This record gives sequence, structure tokens and C-alpha cells, in this order.
Amino acid sequence: QVQLVESGGGSVQPGDSLRLSCSASGFTFDNYAIGWFRQAPGKEREGLLCITTSNREIVYAASVKGRFTLSRDNAKNMASLQTNSLKPDNTAKNYCATRRSDVCNGNWDAYDWRGQRTHVTASS
Repeated sequence: QVQLVESGGGSVQPGDSLRLSCSASGFTFDNYAIGWFRQAPGKEREGLLCITTSNREIVYAASVKGRFTLSRDNAKNMASLQTNSLKPDNTAKNYCATRRSDVCNGNWDAYDWRGQRTHVTASS
């Protein structure tokens, strides 16, 4: 059974950093791309970044470029999203997802499995 579990969310001050993790099980992690999405209050879900099986990172949301970094550790079946310089508009539910492909996609519907989310709140 495929399972993705996000962790690392929390409440921080604007300008702070958080490291979000996505722990995977039930599939051959090395073979699948990992995407990261968020949904802010009252807004549509959006794709942030994706990482391919060959560790190529693709940024879909221009607002996080240079501040967020997605990485993966295939030995640990884990992906990590480093979020720096958090802003109030980064307050959102954050999800990781995977799909039966080594190719990235910024569309939520292109993914076959998704985690349950971890919350990030950046507020003073």
C-alpha cells in the first residue's frame, strides 16, 4: 500500500524557515517523481516544485523560486522541502505527491498518490 506522510509544518514568524519532510512507503521510491503542492486559505491548490528520479528540481511557482528547495534521499525513501524566508502568504496546507513516472508535472491531477498534508502558518 502506497503511503506518503508529510511532517515538519508549524507556526513561525515571517522570515523564518521550516524543513518539511515527505516519508514514503509501499512503492519503489527511486523510480517515481515527487511533487509538492500547497493550498492557501480560500485559494486553489497550486504546484510548487517537483523533483525527478535523477534529482532534477523543477519550480512551478515563481513566488518560491530562490526561497524553497526540494530534495530527495532515495536511501531513506524521503523527500524534503526546505522553505526559507517564509511570508504570511505562504500560510497553507502543504502536500507531497507521487506519480507512476520519472517525469515531473505541476498538475495535482497528474499524481497517483498524495499525502494528508502538513500545515504551515507564517504570522506575526
